[in-house]
Formats: sequence, C-alpha cells, structure tokens
Amino acid sequence: MQDLILILDFGGQYTQLIARRVRECHVYSEVIPWNAPLADILARRPKGIILSGGPSTVHDPQAPMIDPALFQAGIPVLGICYGMQLAAHLLGGKVERAKEREYGRVTVRMKDRSGLFGGMKAASGCWMSHTWQVTACPPGFRVVAETDNCPVAAIINEEKKIFGVQFHPEVTHTEEGSMLIRNFLFRFCDCSGDWTMNTFAETAIRQIRETVGDSGTVLLALSGGVDSSVVAALIYRAIGNRLTCVFVDHGLLRKGESDQVCHVFSHLFPVRFIRSDASARFFADLAGVTDPEEKRHIIGRDFIEVFKQEASALGKMDYFAQGTIYPDVIESGQATNAAVIKSHHNVGGLPKELGFTELIEPLRMLFKDEVRALGETLGLPRELVWRQPFPGPGLAIRIIGEVTPEKAEIVRESDAIFREEITAAGLDRHVNQYFTVLTGIQSVGVMGDERTYDYTVALRAVTTDDFMTADWARLPYDLIARISARIVNEVPHASRVVLDVTTKPPASIEWE
Repeated sequence: MQDLILILDFGGQYTQLIARRVRECHVYSEVIPWNAPLADILARRPKGIILSGGPSTVHDPQAPMIDPALFQAGIPVLGICYGMQLAAHLLGGKVERAKEREYGRVTVRMKDRSGLFGGMKAASGCWMSHTWQVTACPPGFRVVAETDNCPVAAIINEEKKIFGVQFHPEVTHTEEGSMLIRNFLFRFCDCSGDWTMNTFAETAIRQIRETVGDSGTVLLALSGGVDSSVVAALIYRAIGNRLTCVFVDHGLLRKGESDQVCHVFSHLFPVRFIRSDASARFFADLAGVTDPEEKRHIIGRDFIEVFKQEASALGKMDYFAQGTIYPDVIESGQATNAAVIKSHHNVGGLPKELGFTELIEPLRMLFKDEVRALGETLGLPRELVWRQPFPGPGLAIRIIGEVTPEKAEIVRESDAIFREEITAAGLDRHVNQYFTVLTGIQSVGVMGDERTYDYTVALRAVTTDDFMTADWARLPYDLIARISARIVNEVPHASRVVLDVTTKPPASIEWE
C-alpha cells in the first residue's frame, strides 16, 4: 500500500502547492475538502495530514472547523497558517488579531533546530500572509520559532506529532520550506518516498484493464494537447487497439501539431485513429465574431457537434476517456467526487450526451508537470510532452478581433519562429510559456521602398512556478532582435513586432 498524505483544504490560495511539494518528495498526496467525514479520512489510513491555510478566522461563526478527534487519532498533523490557528484553537490555545499584520517575506528565527526544523538555518526568510495569529500555545505545546511581529511563529507537540507554522513552507519565497516539509514527511510520518511515475503508470494500467475488462472498448476525444495525448498512450498500453481516438482538427493548432499528433498515434501508438478536419466549419462560424467569450462558446459548441458526428458513425463504445488533471478537480471544488466536466479540454457535457455513464480519467490525480513526466515514462516524443501550454480554443484567442484563416496563418508562422529561436538559444526549459499574439493593430511601414500598412505582432514570454502569478521573461536583446527581424521578413502581413512586459497580475498570461 503506497504512502498517502492528505491535505485538508480550507480555501487557501496555496493549497495546490502543498500537494506539489509533498509529491516532489516522492510521496503521494491528495487534497480533500476540510469537511470530509473523519471516518472517511481514517479509512484512507494516511501517513500524515496537513491542514492548509485559508481566508477565515477561527472566531468567525461560519469558520470551517474539523472534528477535534482528528488530533487523537495518532496521525501526524502539520497545520499551516489558518491550519495552525485552527489546531491551536481546538486544542486549547489562544488566537488573536495581530497588532501588526504580516504580508510578504519575513525573517523567522528558529528556537529549536531539531525535529521539524532539523538542518535549517537559525534565521530564514519565510512567506507570511496573516492578520490573526496564535498568542498562547495549547497545553503540551511549545514555541519553536518567532518573528519581530509574531512571537508564536511555530508550535510543536512532538509526543503527539502535531505541528503548526504560521508561515507558508510550500511557496518558493520560503527559503527552506521544502526542507521543513521533508522533515515532516520522513522524520515524523515515516514515509518511504518511493512514489514515482513508473509506479503510477503500472498502477494506472492495471486499473484500466480491470475497469474495461477483456473485451471492453474506450472512446477518447484526442485534442492534441499533452493531457489527452498521455491518456491515449496510457490506455493503449492497457488495452491496445480496443481504444479509438477521435481527433477534431479545428484549424487553430500551432504549426505542425496536427501532423505530429497523427504521426504519433498512427506509428508510435497505433491506435484506431480518426482525424476529422473541420477547420472550414470553425472558421465559417467564427466569421465576424470579436468577443473572446463568444469565440470560446462557438469553438466548444462546434467541437461537440463534430465529435458527436464522428462518434455516432463508430457504433456503441463502452467507456469514454478524457484528460482531466488534478487542478481541474481541485478548482472545481469536487476533490472527493467526480470532476466537473469543462468545456473545451474536458469536452463539456459530451459523455452524457453520447450515453456514457462511466468515465476513464487516469490523470485526474496528477499535476501538469507530473503528466509530462508520465508522458516521458510512456515513451511519447519529448517535443510533444514538453511543448508549450496551449489554450483549448487554440489560436482563436491569440488573435485579437475576428478570426480568419489568413490571421491564423500569421500567428502560426510567427509563433513557430518564436519557438524555434527560443529553443536554439537554449531557453525553452527556462522560459515557462512563450507565444505570439496578432494584436489587430495595423501600422505604417516601409518595405522595399514601398509603403505598407500591415499587422503588429506581440511577443509574450513569462517565467512562473505555478502560473498563478507570472513575470515577463528578460530575453536577451540580441535574441529579441533576431526574432523580430525574422518575423517581419518571413511572415507575410506582419510589419511590426512589440514585446509584452506586463506581469500577472495585473495582466493574464494569455491576451484573451
């Protein structure tokens, strides 16, 4: 039985990061709602429990609470921010409004550098985000860390293996946060750290075989993205040619991607593969449309209709598969129930419309970087596994204004040049997302001694750890100059290139 760490979610903005940090230590973790029944939690036999942060205060009548019996179950518990305050409150400590709020990076002084803080420095930069704080420990606890404005920055009861930290060890702004999490996992929870993508793949393949049986068939909507491609490879390993993939090509993918998807799933993983070129339909329905949300609606609607036409011609299939991943599950608020099926990459309400009652979602407990690692484990080409994140509506939302085949070609070709130059410069694994946008702005230029009046292309490149916030990438000037020159010289109707230097927030990463 694999080790399991359960994370009770109290609405903290960093909850997903806690799960990621635990998994980076090769320990499997899941996020569950704070109000999950205690009996269900204990039945899972977790090696440890982490209480997340959250926006509430324990003195609010509507504040999320847990059964205090959790602390008597003999399972190690780590409370973070609100989680620490909640543990202290339920166990007899005192929580009060801080005289001075702490937000941002603060120096935390460690009074005890053993146990939870083993191997850490005497003073360390940590990320704080709180208005309330613990002012008196519960019986049996002692204070092991402090800041200038927070005398009780961490508390421990080593006998009961209950710990609390006011700061956020899961964020990268906390210098030694990963070490603290490792100490909790391996010193107190006795985790083995043997969870890998190989073991995940073996387990998932076995579960798919058990679910589908010896003669069952599976239908997969293959978008061409990383998630659905990895699902296809995984299911193929489990049941071979009893998997059928339908790839709806809306004409809004990046350069070469449609052909790449067809090649991979015709040669490397020779599944039953159907490619439906519906680009003419999509462009016709998008004609004259400028509103981003309307574009999304049209693309989602057309995708469903085209897929239904292709699926109906196949006859009855037993199971429907899709590439739901863990952020979809968490953000839907359904971490312990079936994932909400989203439009675009999770295919709207399509499974139900086609008569399916059971879904196969083998990636629903993985984060994006874990999906990529699984793809490599399964033998998918590196260029497919590690390609840039791509929105469900495709290039349609990287074209400001009306979408036409001609505009799509400008974005497609300029984006290909951008990606090619980033890769040649060795920055493709350092810049987290980069693409071009057709701004819709036309401006005067001069080419070959003639006046031009053509489009402005924007370069968007960002660095980020989690895509919740992002900074614009400081690309070398010589590289930007080379990219600009190539786009203007090689892409028809592109006469000017600009660089987007806006962070997220206030901007989003995508333009629409």
